[in-house]
Amino acid sequence: MTSAQHLVTPLPVGASVAPGTLRARLQELRVRGSSLDLRQAVRVIVPLCVQAAELHRAGHRLYLHPSSLLEDDFGFYQISLALAQKAPVLPRDKACMAPEERSGEPGGARASVFALGAMLYELLTGLSVGPGMRRPTEVIANLPHGVEGMLAKALVSDPSHRPDDLNALAQALHQFAPLASAAPPPPADTSHLDHDVNFDVDVSMSMLPPAPPERSPYALGVVSRPQPRLLSDATSELATLKARLESDPRPRYVVIKDGMDHGPFSAVELLQQISTHTFLDVDVVRDSLSKDERAIKDWEEFAPFAENARLSRDVSAEKAAIERVVVEESRSTRGKALIGVLGVGALLVIAGLWFLKARANRNDEVAVQVDSQSNIETDAGLNTKKAHKAGGGGHVVGHSGAFPILGGGQSCEAAQASYVEEMSVGGPRGQADITGGQYAAILNRGSYFAHCGAPDSASISICAAVQNGRAVGVTVVLSPRNRGVEGCIAAGVRGLGFPSNPKLDVTHTNF
Repeated sequence: MTSAQHLVTPLPVGASVAPGTLRARLQELRVRGSSLDLRQAVRVIVPLCVQAAELHRAGHRLYLHPSSLLEDDFGFYQISLALAQKAPVLPRDKACMAPEERSGEPGGARASVFALGAMLYELLTGLSVGPGMRRPTEVIANLPHGVEGMLAKALVSDPSHRPDDLNALAQALHQFAPLASAAPPPPADTSHLDHDVNFDVDVSMSMLPPAPPERSPYALGVVSRPQPRLLSDATSELATLKARLESDPRPRYVVIKDGMDHGPFSAVELLQQISTHTFLDVDVVRDSLSKDERAIKDWEEFAPFAENARLSRDVSAEKAAIERVVVEESRSTRGKALIGVLGVGALLVIAGLWFLKARANRNDEVAVQVDSQSNIETDAGLNTKKAHKAGGGGHVVGHSGAFPILGGGQSCEAAQASYVEEMSVGGPRGQADITGGQYAAILNRGSYFAHCGAPDSASISICAAVQNGRAVGVTVVLSPRNRGVEGCIAAGVRGLGFPSNPKLDVTHTNF
């Protein structure tokens, strides 16, 4: 299993994985990037089904989850009554809770069917039950479809449409691997996994996403276009997570904002609302299937998209702040220029009055002597004239102190030329204050152009001229050339936020 199939779930502060539990075994498998095969998983789950059925018949109510199961001397896992009376703390243990247990009370046989189904799903796939979960047959090659059907029944969110016969679940699983268990489970009627005298199982309410529609036999000639592989692990994980969320079209998410319920939304609609800043990371999302309710920032599945939206807002706010600084500097410069003109005018008026008065008081003839002068252009004068002719300051929208501020929308080379020509008039010089590592931390991630569809075989060269935390000039060259993709990547670079400095830095990044 690749790391792109799931994101890392951090443990709550102060929490730990208890050694000797099934959770410790699952954690070890995750670190190795592996999972159990069907025979090994059946060996774990079938005895637990039988034991849970006996405890429920004895009147016990349980919180079944991997941290409540202890390994015995023979390698089997046993339910610890003491641990099964405590609600789980770890996020992946909470994913095994039946929705009705989230009210704060341990569950009966129906809740244990859900919990054991969730544990079987995690043993086989390495993934947790919840938003964005994948169908087991999409993860495991050659997995019998009957196993997936059984999981769909066990993971029904509404307890009134979920089976409650744990012995029937054990018997059905045992048939997939008869030699896995030390002893066969007691006989049971497996039809109880579909219906009983009091209920019918409704898999449309299962936590498993709906099966994709079958392809028509008349569409054999239609081949879907292969999707290009993404360029970084982080981007690949986000794209994979987005695809998993969008595979479930059911409107199951309700957002609580300003004390009001909004929705329900499908995963696609919720992600759109997050990207357009309608919902923020502090708003609460309730999954109507699992009854789980958390802030968006606390959902492993939605938090990365909320973080990207927040970064976008920060970039927009920074751009607006820069524009305000430019306007204020421009107004200040115009005010100083006006004061200077008025001052010079006043001096000229005073000098003119003095001259007229002095001339009126003189009676002698004044001889005017004209000195011979030469018009010699210095090197600085030539540079100034060339910069003006070439339009060096044409993209300069203001000044911050002694530094020219460039307008956006330029190529990298044009921005560099405008800045150099403007500074050649006599501005200060100095090395850039922003390190290459700081720029690499932003540009090398590649998530800002994952949606542009750059082919895996293409090479990408990015030149960015950065000033005051934004890319005022960008040049993207794709080999082989593709103007549409180049423009999309350039737009992504212009939307990034960089460390702020009034000097112009030019950075080059290649993929």
